[in-house]
This record gives sequence, structure tokens and C-alpha cells, in this order.
Amino acid sequence: MSGIRSSENKIILIKRKTRLEELVVRYNTIQQAQFYIERLGADFSDYISEDFHYRKAVETAVIELGAVGRVQLLERQHVPNFIFGEQDTVVVLGQDGLVANTLKYLHEQPLIGVNPDPQRWDGVLLPFTVKDLRHLVPEVFRGQRQVREVTLAKAQLNDGQSLYGVNDLFIGRKTHVSARYQLELNGVTEQQSSSGIIVSTGMGSTGWLKSVLAGAAGIVHSAAQLQNASGARTVPAAGRGGHPAGQPVTGEAEVYTAMAERLPWDYPNLYFTVREPFPSRTTSADLVFGEIGSQAPLKITSQMPEDGVIFSDGVENDFLAFNSGVEATITLAEKRGRLVV
Repeated sequence: MSGIRSSENKIILIKRKTRLEELVVRYNTIQQAQFYIERLGADFSDYISEDFHYRKAVETAVIELGAVGRVQLLERQHVPNFIFGEQDTVVVLGQDGLVANTLKYLHEQPLIGVNPDPQRWDGVLLPFTVKDLRHLVPEVFRGQRQVREVTLAKAQLNDGQSLYGVNDLFIGRKTHVSARYQLELNGVTEQQSSSGIIVSTGMGSTGWLKSVLAGAAGIVHSAAQLQNASGARTVPAAGRGGHPAGQPVTGEAEVYTAMAERLPWDYPNLYFTVREPFPSRTTSADLVFGEIGSQAPLKITSQMPEDGVIFSDGVENDFLAFNSGVEATITLAEKRGRLVV
């Protein structure tokens, strides 16, 4: 290596702490961390191996990227407060979750997802290895690589705060206590009590959305089989699970799963699902699933005196407080993510 880089383009390399590093933060030393893990019967050597390979991947990435541009190494926890330049190229040394959690803070800068240890991690969003970077990044600089656009979700509060989601948004309580709120979509308003609301993008459709729909459909299908065995042939109550009275439920799990699997990353709408809605004298369970479009935002008004939250992409410590009187408007984001493929 000559030490002379081929351009002055700026590259932001995002890294995370390994499990071993997080244990050392908690227990002060590797020896104490090892004692804790082995006392529980776990294999501490796996933590050491993971840490070694990840550190090696970081070192290699810095060398490869340093040959083609100016490199700035950034820890994951600093991403929310970092100001990315318009011309920056962002490289994430993943897993998939780190890619998603970085993408929502970008303003359409291209993001390259790199798998630091292909023998350990799968990664839909990690098509590259560190050895690809020296040839890949110059192609990105020249606009010669294909970039896939990703639709983002946005939660905008009436106090001015906002939060983006790449895969999904969760609206509910910090704890397992029921969330109380008012839901409004397309002029229809409903008071609800539930375990929270999930809003999913096209990219997130194969994750949380798919699992919720598959679970709900499976429950309805199994309930229908029990009813059929006892002589009942249809769902008895209108509106439960989105089914009018008398409508058969055969094959719903397959229908819902197929719907989630075929949504592209740039799908122009969002889907919302209400988890475990509870109908009562004051709450309903009819508006539990639907599509959010550019002309049809979802409005949610919190009725939770405390512990109401909105967080995105599974990161619970990066959240908006969502307590009584706060209104959230859920809609498509004005920006899109851009993933290099």
C-alpha cells in the first residue's frame, strides 16, 4: 500500500460494540466477564472469537477505505447526533439491525452494508465483505453502482418532535401494561386499548408485520377449525380480525404471509397492525389493520398518563415520549433511504 489515497471523498465507517466489549463495560474486566458467563454454563470462547473477528474486520475496513478516501470511524451510539455531510458515503460494518438503525438518520447519502463475519452472520442488508470495499467504494463515488431506494415511516408529534423508521415504528407503553389511545384513519375514529401499534414499511414487511399477521391468521384459522368441528362454519362476529360475519377464513395465514413477502423496499404505503386489541364498553377493536398512504395518515392521540413511547426499528432507548394529550401523525417520510447493492 502506497499510503496515497485516490480521492478526498469522505467515508463514514459505522461500527458497534461487540458482546465482549459490552460485558467488559458491565463487569469491568474480561476475567470478571468470563467468570459470569461460564458460571451460567455458556461458552466464553465464542465471545472472544466474535470479538477477534469483528476487530479484525474493522482494521481491514479502515485500511481498505483509507486507500480510496478520507475515513472517519464512528461508534453506533453517536450516530443519532452525528451530522452527515451531503456528499458523505456511509459504510456500516453490520448486522442488519445496525444498517437499519443508521439508515434512518441519513439524508439520502448512499449506505454500504458490510458483513464483518460471513461465517457467523446472515445479512439481507449486508451483501459485501471488507475485501470488496477498495473496488466498490470508487464505483459508488462515480455513480456506477446500483442503489435501491427504501421507503421510510415517520412519526411527527404535535410538539414538533419526530422519529423515522426503516423497518417499523412501535407506539405503546414501555411496560406490558395496556396502551390507551385514540386512533383515526380516513375520518374513522376509535378508542382503543391494546398492547400497542406496529407500523411497517415495505422493508419491514418480512419482519414484525409478517409475524403479527401470521400469528393472527393462525389463531383465526385454528378457531375456525374448532368451530367447524362443533358444527359452526363461519366467523360468528362481524369485524373481528377484519372479517365480516359469514366470511370463510380458510387459507388466511398463507394470504397474509404472501402479502408481506412480496412488498418491495420502496413500497409507496405503510401498513399498521394493532396488537391484542381489547373491546370493552369504552374501547373498540374494529380499526386494527390498514394501509397508510401519502393522502391517508394515521393519527394517534395518547391517553397514557405515563410510560407512553414511540420507538423505531427495535431500538427502545431511542424513543419519543408519548403521554396524555400528545398527538402523533404517522405517515410516509419526506426522505428515502439509499442502499448500495
